[in-house]
Parts: sequence; C-alpha cells; structure tokens
Amino acid sequence: MMAPVSVISASGVSMVFGNNRALDSLSLEVPSGVTGLVGANGSGKTTLMSIVLGLRAPTTGSVSVLGLDPLRQGAELRANVGYGPERNVFPDDMPASDFVKHLAEVRGMPRSEARTRASDALWLVGLGEERFRALGTMSTGQRQRVKLAQAIAADPSLVLLDEPTDGLDPVQRDEMLILIRQISTDYSIDVMLSSHLLEEVERICDNVVALDAGRLVAQGRLDELVGDVEGVTVELAEIPDVPGSIDAVAARLRAAGLDVQHDPGFTRMDVLGASADDIADAVRDAIADSGARTRRIEQRRRKLEDLFHAAKS
Repeated sequence: MMAPVSVISASGVSMVFGNNRALDSLSLEVPSGVTGLVGANGSGKTTLMSIVLGLRAPTTGSVSVLGLDPLRQGAELRANVGYGPERNVFPDDMPASDFVKHLAEVRGMPRSEARTRASDALWLVGLGEERFRALGTMSTGQRQRVKLAQAIAADPSLVLLDEPTDGLDPVQRDEMLILIRQISTDYSIDVMLSSHLLEEVERICDNVVALDAGRLVAQGRLDELVGDVEGVTVELAEIPDVPGSIDAVAARLRAAGLDVQHDPGFTRMDVLGASADDIADAVRDAIADSGARTRRIEQRRRKLEDLFHAAKS
C-alpha cells in the first residue's frame, strides 16, 4: 500500500526579512485532517501560511501543497484552497452574499454556481437569514463566520484559517470551533487552523505543527504528542503559621530532580515525570516536610504547552 501524500510538505524553509528570521530551516509534513498550527504571536504562523498560499517565496527551501508548487502553480493551487485571513478586510457596504459569491468567482467558479454556493455556505455557517446584510453592519462573530463561508464556498480541498476565533467571546469561540470540525468531517475538507490558544487546538485538531520563534518545536498526531499520563497536578493550601511552605514544596521537588512548573505565590503546581505514582510519593513527602496542606492531587496528562516548556528548558 502506498503511503498517503502529505497535504502540505516543507523542506528546509527559511524566511528572512532584513535582520529578522521569521522561519528557520523548517521541514514538516502535514497529513489529512484538521491540523493546528500553534505558537505565540510572532512565531511565524502567518508567514508560513503566506508561503503555503504562494503569496511569498521562501528565502530558502521548498514547499508542496496538494502536490503542487505554490510558486509555479499558484493559480491552480488557489482554486483548490480556501483562506480565512486574520485581519478583517471587508468592503463594508457589500452584502455578505455578494462578497462570498465574488470570491468564489475569483477562484474560478461560474457565476450562477457561485451564487448558489455562496448562499449554501452562509446558511451552513449560521448566517442564512443575515446573508443580504451589509458586512459593515455585522458583529465580530458574524464577520468571522463570513470569512469561513467565503473560504469554503468554492468547494476547496484545503482550507487555511488564520486565528478564526480572534475577537470572539467564549460562547462564540466554542461555536466556531464546533463548526470548523463539522465542516472538515462532513465535507472531507482538510483544515490548517492557526491559533495561539493551545486549548483550542487540543479540542478539535487531529494533528499539530508547533512553532516557536520560527523554529519547529513539534509535529505529529495530537494523540501521540499529548494525552499520556506523565505526572501530577497539586493544589496546596498554605498554613498561616508556616509562610512560604508552598514555595518550599516546589523547591524540594526541584532539588529531587523533578520538573516542576510553578510560579511563586500560586497554590497550584504541575510536577512532571515518567511515573505518576513515584511523583505522587515524592510530592506527599515534600508537603509533609514543608508544612503545607494538600487540597487536591491528581494525575496530570501532557498538554501542548509542555512541548513549548520542554523546548525552552
């Protein structure tokens, strides 16, 4: 059986702007499904997306998207790729339906079909009743849904979404994430979702590409990178007669060679390692020696933030 072709493949990609290296020797393979492109603001996520779309040529290296070269076959590629940018670049006086229809036509769809697809896409994202409203009168949440609608209207094979939950409240964010997952599952559209919010990616993504300062921190299936038990989470209470006892617990555990994630003054700490049972024993001993009081102790599962923590340690 032949190995599946990667949706996106990059080899030795660097991008330099003056003295700033936005991407540094990046090599990655993105399989089918929903992939989270994660990292802090300025980590190179948007730069990578622009290279994938063929809007920028990398300083060094090469990229293949859906088996196409973004630079030599850009028009063909963009006919099969939808894109939802982070910035709101809407013509305020244009109705949402006209905006989505126009962008479907730009991607090569005939006018009559583009009109139908625009209407269908807006209904799908929950804006069917609002599809004739001017974009300038819409809320932030509605505008984000319009960006998603135009990205999927031309029936793409791949959709790139740059911070699609930016500016949304928690309820709107949940709805958007559910919608993105639904579109990928129900319509077999591969998605690359850029976000600096790691918990979003953990909720809906199959795969992860993690960047830090333009460098690759980790890539692979989410369930292989995170999820295994690797330590404990401890919630402590400080006894008034023993000030500094919580910080003392953290110090004792670090002295024992354990990886402790704890900010001074806070009651919660994560203690990481290979054996949760052994760590729990060490934590109980440190608490007893330091005079703190245990509120809660439970097994901790690895999270995406641990990948960045490990990369910086």
